[in-house]
Amino acid sequence: MSTATPLSYRVTHSDKSRTPAERQAMLAAPGFGKYFTDHMVAIRWDSEQGWHGAEVRAYGPLLLDPAAAVLHYGQEIFEGIKAYRHADGSIWTFRPQSNGARLQRSARRLALPELPVAEFVESLRQLIAVDGDWVPGEVETSLYFRPFMIADEAFLGVRAAKKASYYVIASPAGPYFAKGVAPVAIWLSTDYARAAKGGTGAAKCGGNYAASLLPQREAVAQGCSQVLFLDPVEGKYLEELGGMNVFLVFKDGSLVTPELSGSILEGITRSSILQLARDRGMQVVERKVTLQEWRDGVASGEITEAFACGTAAVVTPIGQLKGTDFSVGDLSAAAGKVTMSLRKELTEIQYGNAPDRHGWLVRLDA
Repeated sequence: MSTATPLSYRVTHSDKSRTPAERQAMLAAPGFGKYFTDHMVAIRWDSEQGWHGAEVRAYGPLLLDPAAAVLHYGQEIFEGIKAYRHADGSIWTFRPQSNGARLQRSARRLALPELPVAEFVESLRQLIAVDGDWVPGEVETSLYFRPFMIADEAFLGVRAAKKASYYVIASPAGPYFAKGVAPVAIWLSTDYARAAKGGTGAAKCGGNYAASLLPQREAVAQGCSQVLFLDPVEGKYLEELGGMNVFLVFKDGSLVTPELSGSILEGITRSSILQLARDRGMQVVERKVTLQEWRDGVASGEITEAFACGTAAVVTPIGQLKGTDFSVGDLSAAAGKVTMSLRKELTEIQYGNAPDRHGWLVRLDA
């Protein structure tokens, strides 16, 4: 059910907002997901009224009935998107319409109400209107938005909830790589699958990430920062990392990534990388990629680089694959030229330092 007219927001300022000095101390070393802004967005939905009750209010705990559907049946979805402060002090975000459309697809799959894309973008603007001072201005810093929706009807029957709430919280984020971008090691999971075709793999919901936590813990125990999943049927095709899409760079200049299979999340960074590569005249291929092809390509020199991408880290060079009988590279080696040039181009667009040829940037503080 969509709104016939734009939502009207009620704004209630927090009486516990941090002082400028306190805020600056947090922005000086924000980490990732460590601190949160003073306010949050909340919008209610029910099957009779549709979307209503939009407000910006003090950041704080949610009051949930113990029988809320999200606690029992996992009806929950979320997004990840950033706000960037440009050199002139203005605040922008990157491709919010794509995030809003993906939130709708996720909602459809989880039997939740679809928030209009325009309202998704407006919810970001409303939060920036009161918490814009939380957007840092240093190199590679940003304000990370976490929009999310939960089914909060108090009812234990197994059916789609008739009540839900949408929220936006935000957290200042520092450079993802404190020591600079460098190749990382990833762990190949052969005992677990992230998702299956027909399941929720193409939706951005908490259950997918919960399923990745055990293999992710194994990855960390093996000295790796991420886990790579194979397809759930044959166990031979590359799918994605726990929270990132994967790319291979070939010697002939082509760029290959696993095709969307119904169990792979369609990343916004993924689609942006594909477009930037096409703009360069690179051959871009979305297809099935086997682990054996990666193995053979590394051995023959046909595959020269590998990287992962996602909102948080943007682009991460893959320097080593553990849990299998071949190495994709050397962690001590420099990150690949194609990998780093694509990362540089994308981040320069996001921060307003390069032309935005595709109209991806949307100003939030205007």
